[in-house]
Amino acid sequence: MATHLTVGEKAPVFKGKDQNGNKVSLTDFKGKKVVVFFYPQDDTPVCTVQACNLRDNFEVLQEKGYVVIGVSPDDSASHAKFQAKFQLPYTLIADPDHTIINQYGVWGEKNMYGNKFMGLLRTTFVIDEKGIIHKIFKKPRTKMHAEEIMK
Repeated sequence: MATHLTVGEKAPVFKGKDQNGNKVSLTDFKGKKVVVFFYPQDDTPVCTVQACNLRDNFEVLQEKGYVVIGVSPDDSASHAKFQAKFQLPYTLIADPDHTIINQYGVWGEKNMYGNKFMGLLRTTFVIDEKGIIHKIFKKPRTKMHAEEIMK
């Protein structure tokens, strides 16, 4: 199942803790364009490629007015290690209880090598300054993700 959310509707307001244990809410970024990317797990090959693509293009994204936030089921300690290892310049929110993941409808059936299982569906939401979903990437291009966001 893919997300139930659609372009043009208000993005669900979320609250969570970042890699440093600080509280973060979508409302903290009112008036800014926000990229919220959901990824399955810290320090795994595909997730790392995607995270590093956003890191490598972070300045350009910032110049275009975007705030970048990553969300995964990992805890804050895991996020802190992942951020330090790859010098990620943006916020990573821990969602081990799937509160935000469920709000955005990005948990569902996955299929790997013929095995079906439940997991996080890699999805990115671009939210405008008014909190409205502007774009949804249901299968982000991990090596070119920042570029597809800026298009």
